[in-house]
Amino acid sequence: MPAKDPLSYSMITYVWVFGISLLGGIAGYIRKIKTGHCRFSVSELIGELVISGFVGVLTFFMCESAQMQPVLSAAFIGISGHMGSRAILIFEKLAQSRLEKWLVK
Repeated sequence: MPAKDPLSYSMITYVWVFGISLLGGIAGYIRKIKTGHCRFSVSELIGELVISGFVGVLTFFMCESAQMQPVLSAAFIGISGHMGSRAILIFEKLAQSRLEKWLVK
């Protein structure tokens, strides 16, 4: 099977990916408000949604690369959208460790 590139996925696929990751981001933001970590702010909500959407797309690409089942991918996309910037930090640490292993060889 030929490798897919980001432009080979349909628009409906990206709508689902963004939708699931944004729902995760909204859930994460509501949790922050309920636990007292922040007060409602439209600009902060928009920031959370942008981060959640970005992380969701990255997670989608990683799941596709690992050839995961679509339902499992959807779960990971939602969870990473909920995690937001914490997921980016995890991805950063993973990339750093892989890069360090590659450079040491």
